[in-house]
Amino acid sequence: MSNHDHNDDGSGVSRRRVLECMTWAGTGVLWTISGGVPRSLGLVGSAQAAEPAGLSFLQISDSHVGFDKPANPNALGTLEEAIAKVKAMPIKPAFMIHTGDISHLSKATEFDDAERIISQAKLDVHYVPGEHDFLDEEIKFYKDRYGKGTKGAGWYSFDANGVHFIGLVNVVNLKAGGLGNLGAEQLEWLEDDLKGKSKSTPIVVFAHIPLWTVYPEWGWGTQDGAQALTYLKKFGSVTVLNGHIHQVMQKVEGNVTFHTARSTAFPQPAPGAAPSPGPMKVEDDKLRTMLGTASITFKQNEKQLAIIDTPLKS
Repeated sequence: MSNHDHNDDGSGVSRRRVLECMTWAGTGVLWTISGGVPRSLGLVGSAQAAEPAGLSFLQISDSHVGFDKPANPNALGTLEEAIAKVKAMPIKPAFMIHTGDISHLSKATEFDDAERIISQAKLDVHYVPGEHDFLDEEIKFYKDRYGKGTKGAGWYSFDANGVHFIGLVNVVNLKAGGLGNLGAEQLEWLEDDLKGKSKSTPIVVFAHIPLWTVYPEWGWGTQDGAQALTYLKKFGSVTVLNGHIHQVMQKVEGNVTFHTARSTAFPQPAPGAAPSPGPMKVEDDKLRTMLGTASITFKQNEKQLAIIDTPLKS
């Protein structure tokens, strides 16, 4: 990773740089990225009026089904609201990805409730786990539901409309406040998975914890993420989608676009803006402006990405 994301003393990301990267808009904005330069095309309302050309899919993240603390006493209800917005989309996306923390405490009932609600979207869903999905003994509940056909702790890849998607797992044996970790076995698999892929193949990587170092003091990064990114350098279009930090943050570095999604459950503070991360209580009428989903569109044979971040309430 380049040095401009760090303080002069190398201790972590600079506050100024973090704030430059963040998008706190109450209304979703359509972004296109061409040649590594992002630009806004307008607000979600006008953007959704035009039918997207190419592959479109949705990202949801951090549903935390089972969470019922003051930051959001009804996380299941706000997940239902998010899925209702998905069902109401005029153009049906090809599929959905969920970037982890489906449940809050890895209970069977929480996974059952999540499945009941998310299935109402009537979309194929591709999951990766968050640390809250790996709390039960032997990680049985997540693996039984979502681990079939995956490698190791749950990593896998698939192709859709000429785009290669890679789901990674960076929450195994995660320590409180610690950085995510991919591990040697998964990195070796990733390198092998990318062999033989044309440099012109668009790549989408999705995992729970950001692969880039957002704020190491809070564990917002992946300690061996830079190694994974070296395998992606040869590709002309790489998009990395994450959750975990419960807020929209975007960065472009070379050929790689990094984008984190809002939670459907509760917001977290901006990096360094509180003593620690965790559920952030806001005024009730502000909560839904800080929760939401993301829609991503690729146009075949062009190095363009469009991301619409849509809050539950504008």
